[in-house]
Amino acid sequence: MKLSHFKILFLFVIFWSISGHSQLLRKRTTLLMGGRFDISIVASDSLTAEQSIDEVIAEITRIENLISDWKPTSQVSEVNQNAGIKPVKVDPEVFKLTQRALKLSQLTNGAFDISFAAMDRIWKFDGSMNQMPSAEAIKKSVEKVGYKNILLDSIESTVFLKLKGMKIGFGALGEGYATDRCRDLMLAKGIKSGIVNASGDMTTWGRQPNGKDWNIGITNPFEPEKIFAKVPLKGGAVTTSGSYEKFVEFNGKRYSHIINPATGYPATGLCSVTVFGPKAEIANGFSTSLMVMGRKLGMDYINKYPDYSCIMITDDGKIIKSKNFKISKIDSKLK
Repeated sequence: MKLSHFKILFLFVIFWSISGHSQLLRKRTTLLMGGRFDISIVASDSLTAEQSIDEVIAEITRIENLISDWKPTSQVSEVNQNAGIKPVKVDPEVFKLTQRALKLSQLTNGAFDISFAAMDRIWKFDGSMNQMPSAEAIKKSVEKVGYKNILLDSIESTVFLKLKGMKIGFGALGEGYATDRCRDLMLAKGIKSGIVNASGDMTTWGRQPNGKDWNIGITNPFEPEKIFAKVPLKGGAVTTSGSYEKFVEFNGKRYSHIINPATGYPATGLCSVTVFGPKAEIANGFSTSLMVMGRKLGMDYINKYPDYSCIMITDDGKIIKSKNFKISKIDSKLK
């Protein structure tokens, strides 16, 4: 009888050990922050995974309500509504995000500009444009854009836009920030693996249920339904900015939907930039900035940041990798 009891106990221990270490993957897709979010959570059971996805969605929704400039009740909208009138007190979270965005604006010399939201939308990428806007119209479109006219008061936690009509927006950073926050939230909860993908702004942590690294596909900008490379990601973020879905062509030259905030002219020369690094918020800001800077200035810029790497694809299909990009098995040309 004692022997039988020992066998049962042993079998229970074996079963507990296996079930305790088995992991399953649950996925869900939803629309948040004006775009698509694909959320993947690895957990020991379905209930934990589904509850974790619910928590991720709740966190993204919280951030959206705080920083989305298209929601009239958000703190960022209040800042914009009081442009040229008075400083607005914001939560520390909003202040710090604004502070980081302003710093990025300074570091990129305006290739990224948090006040781009005030830009007049004179470029149309829906097929309706048959000629370029005039130089005068382009110059006028960026009159209210200028990060140097943003005043932050860290003691009072206020943001002030000096010019009436100015606006700030987190379209190029907000989704990346949200995915980073969700990763940190899940790790704090004990969820050791997952992916939060915000329309291409992706944060990963841990590994797949089979113990292998996550594989991230990079889209071929000339055949967007295909990928040209798979990159293993052991934890970190990847973001892509590109003109392959939204662009116009005049006289054989491609003009991206990503606009240079300083000039009002679309970015040219690059059709895709993919950035890898520890934080999606920063990677997103970098990928947008590099599109604007172009091949040479952009590569010189990112090579200053050893934690980040990138792949650029030029309009003629040439593939350029930053110094610290580790994957060598990628062709040098697409077209």
